Amino acid sequence: MASVNTNYGAAIALQNLNKTNSELERTQNRINTGMKVSSAKDSGAIFAIATSQRATASSQDAVRSGLQRTQSITDVALAAGDTITTALEEMKGLAVSIAGSTGAAQTAYLAEFNALGTEIGSAITGASFDGVNSLTTPLTSLSTITAGNLAAGAATTAAVDTAITTVTGALSTLGTQSKSLGRQITFVNKLQDALEAGVGNLVDADLAKESAKLTALQTKQQLGVQALSIANSSSQTLLSLFR
Repeated sequence: MASVNTNYGAAIALQNLNKTNSELERTQNRINTGMKVSSAKDSGAIFAIATSQRATASSQDAVRSGLQRTQSITDVALAAGDTITTALEEMKGLAVSIAGSTGAAQTAYLAEFNALGTEIGSAITGASFDGVNSLTTPLTSLSTITAGNLAAGAATTAAVDTAITTVTGALSTLGTQSKSLGRQITFVNKLQDALEAGVGNLVDADLAKESAKLTALQTKQQLGVQALSIANSSSQTLLSLFR
């Protein structure tokens, strides 16, 4: 029934056009942001999950930084340990020479032995990173050999062997810790990547799909405008009947 009071066709056409415009706006937003869920308005549940997982992923930065700091402390100690073990190897040879010599020769050997002991002490003290030293406590027992003033009778191979056992034991522990820290850092990196990928699966838009949908909606919008125009012209058609 044609009526000048109610244009039902135009109302339907307008509803469809508004729906198309709404879908078009949503699709354009997804293309612009690259996300299908960029706010709670898009999906409250997914937005909440994504926000929580982003926070978890972000917190892994602090975890990784802490692990890397500890690893650096350990690696500095291990680097100093290389210097210490090399010095101890030389000291053992010197201890043999000290025991087998006398006079000026023994004095020269002893001076070199004590110099190496002082060098070891400096290496232990200097093995610090960010104010933390991992060698001071486990190598406390080396304080005598590192004093730099041992007499010939104390500069023995037995004393050096004891020091070598102490140092290698401490370095073995530190080496194990360093490997463990490396594995933990790798795990944190993988966990963070997995969390970020998971969030992406939840909120990222399929741009190829959205681009194709945009073209279709733009065409649908143009057709909707034409349909509305046709519906609005019906009153003019009715008027022509009275001419």
